[in-house]
Amino acid sequence: MVSIMKMNFNLNLVQTQKLIMTPELKQAIEILQFNALELNEFINEELLNNPILERLTSETEEESHVDKQEQEFEYDLDKGDHKEVDWEDMINYFDESRPMMTTTYNTDSEINYDNFVADEETLKDYLDLQLKLSKLEDDVVKICEYIIENIDDNGYLQMRNEEAVLIFNRSNDEIEQLVRFIQTFDPPGVGARNIKECLLIQMYQQGFEESLEELLVTNHLEELSEKKFVQIAKKIGETAERIQQAYDYIKTLEPKPGRSFSSSRDVRYVIPDVYVEKVKDEYIVTVNESASPRLQINGFYKSMLHQFNKDSMTNEYLSKNLQSALRIIKSIEQRRNTIYRVCKAIIEYQVDFFEKGMLYLRPLNLKDIADEIEVHESTVSRAVNGKYMQCPNGLFEIKYFFQSGVKGASGEGVSSESVKSVMKDMIEKENPKKPLSDQYIADELVKAGINISRRTVAKYRDELNIPPSSKRKRF
Repeated sequence: MVSIMKMNFNLNLVQTQKLIMTPELKQAIEILQFNALELNEFINEELLNNPILERLTSETEEESHVDKQEQEFEYDLDKGDHKEVDWEDMINYFDESRPMMTTTYNTDSEINYDNFVADEETLKDYLDLQLKLSKLEDDVVKICEYIIENIDDNGYLQMRNEEAVLIFNRSNDEIEQLVRFIQTFDPPGVGARNIKECLLIQMYQQGFEESLEELLVTNHLEELSEKKFVQIAKKIGETAERIQQAYDYIKTLEPKPGRSFSSSRDVRYVIPDVYVEKVKDEYIVTVNESASPRLQINGFYKSMLHQFNKDSMTNEYLSKNLQSALRIIKSIEQRRNTIYRVCKAIIEYQVDFFEKGMLYLRPLNLKDIADEIEVHESTVSRAVNGKYMQCPNGLFEIKYFFQSGVKGASGEGVSSESVKSVMKDMIEKENPKKPLSDQYIADELVKAGINISRRTVAKYRDELNIPPSSKRKRF
């Protein structure tokens, strides 16, 4: 018997939303993420590649040109190229990390030369100079040059004697003798093969041979680094106070002799994306125009569009570049506006910091600002990531103003940076013979109206690179 199953077919309509990542949207995301330096490099490259783009020379020209452009430009382009960029559509598309940089300048017209890192002499340059002044025989100089070539930026020799023995056909004793010769060079400790040898070289140059300090570095360096003064004292029959005195001297030695020199890597610098000035009782936010110059459409090339047949290769080339130029101009203007709104909201929220200092920095997260200016958190993140603000208080990475925190007695938050500042001040004023414990610091902060646990105090102390009370104690 064959059974027949009745089959029902139902048609269900389900409405879904899907992000279409167009080239225009992708470029807008990328431009929003650029810091000032990256944007400037991007614009310069586009100016070279796109003849229709040109740089505006003044705001007056810009305003008149933009108005004229909006009124007169009638060429038919794909409507998609004129849409307002929706930053909400950019969620989670690009990675938000940006590298940290160093050194700053203000504007093209007002450069702070003190903030630039000059092309300084490298450690290798300095060692080569000392070698030339030594007036050695050529074959010996070649071996010494090889040794110097194998000294890293911290001043440590990254070479085994056996390598030079094979390359130069010399004995191990001869190579070792030349290594020790290089170790007499300045800076003290250079050419050492490990931290112990580095410290001993410096001590011998200062006349500390056959001393307690030499004994401690040779046999008890690990215990010394952990400040186990009492244990060491018992082992060698000295007082803990004397061990601590020796430790204080050893701390003055340089563990990385080469770090005072510049490395061979390229110097990087920061251009502030935003300037904040106080005018009377108001803080004025200005997006750095010199770092993100305004652009316009070249009138000559635009007029050429009307001179060629729409199907011609020339017209196609100009149209393509015109669309690209308009997208770039729109994205840059949108970036400028977004950064301005984000920074304006940050300043309004953190006004006490700008007026009174670090202790008044409030806890703040991306969502607070996103809700305030009605955008997505990812938009705020991309607008601040890798960007810097120059304000009356100094130069800050904009992300600095987004702080976690703890609750105060009044229910309002207290930022982690404010708490750390109070903790640091307490520890600096403590009796070194009776350093403050984490629990004591936590109790004192609670009394001051800051609700904080001992564990959080320990965490903040570690972030300040301050050792625990047991390692801060003085005898």
